[in-house]
Amino acid sequence: MTRILAVGSALGAYRYPQAQITEAFGALVVPDPDRRGVLERFHAAAGVRTRHLALPLADYPDLDGFTASNDAFLRIGVELGERAVREALAMAGLVPADIDVIMSVTVTGVGAPSLDARLVPVLGLRDDVRRMPIFGLGCVAGAAGIARLHDYLVGHPDDVAVLLSVELCSLTVQRDDPSTPNLVASGLFGDGAAAVVLVGERRAEAMGLPGPTVIATRSRFYADTERVMGWDIGGSGFRIVLAASVADVVEAHLGQDVKEFLTDQGLDRTDVVHWVAHPGGPKVLEAMQRALHLPDGALDVTWASLRDVGNLSSASVLHVLRDTMAARPSGTGEPALLLAMGPGFCAELVLLAW
Repeated sequence: MTRILAVGSALGAYRYPQAQITEAFGALVVPDPDRRGVLERFHAAAGVRTRHLALPLADYPDLDGFTASNDAFLRIGVELGERAVREALAMAGLVPADIDVIMSVTVTGVGAPSLDARLVPVLGLRDDVRRMPIFGLGCVAGAAGIARLHDYLVGHPDDVAVLLSVELCSLTVQRDDPSTPNLVASGLFGDGAAAVVLVGERRAEAMGLPGPTVIATRSRFYADTERVMGWDIGGSGFRIVLAASVADVVEAHLGQDVKEFLTDQGLDRTDVVHWVAHPGGPKVLEAMQRALHLPDGALDVTWASLRDVGNLSSASVLHVLRDTMAARPSGTGEPALLLAMGPGFCAELVLLAW
């Protein structure tokens, strides 16, 4: 079984309270004072206290189009990606030359060469490292990345794999879009990166290090939900697609999907000790709690992550995994479920043994 050895993290260098971000975003995007009250209500209801941004607030008005924003994404993305990977490797007792495969996921910037390729010389990765850049999975990519690297490691049990997520959501700001989805999203998303070190079964046995193991995974895709979440990509860059029905889709499908997945593993919802959930936002988390009939406190780590750093898209569930690993020593064999949902609309479920 695949073992997760460590999760490293890196956040945008500029940390601000939510109210200060609201004020700056409002001046940039919502000049109409009547509309400003709507923005303030959305931001206040987001469950976010502070966020980390890729740039100082004063620099965002100077981002004059997609080219400037994407150039900043590539520059800062490499910096944060390097920090996250180096931290994760140090925690696992490994060095960059140990990495056999690296997968990079993002939905907030594009590049060819991709971020993982740009990091090969920066980190000193081997020239035969396998690279898998993935774009477009959005918030679900952290969970999906763990699942897909598990698939790889089942066939390569001696290998070391790294999953890198870099999401600089603030750089997608649309100054000409006062729509409700843009106002809601502007109150939720922050900037950060995360890196996960995973090893195959034989490598895990040889290293003898603790960490949760991946038992099983499942993907679910929901028909006719393409306009629930995602981007419209055009001349100004990434324009948010965010339907009011996101929480409804979660509540309609997630409970049955989780039940069937756990049943196939000989488990019930009540057997799950740790819930490692993506912090999609208050309405999504409340819908998740109802759909899964979770007891009070089951998602405390997720709620705290939303409060302290906001929604980091694909990196968020990895930050929740890091915080859970820090607070809960492994080796007990307790079942844990890591889960996220994202554009498609889709869900990814990863069963762990803690």
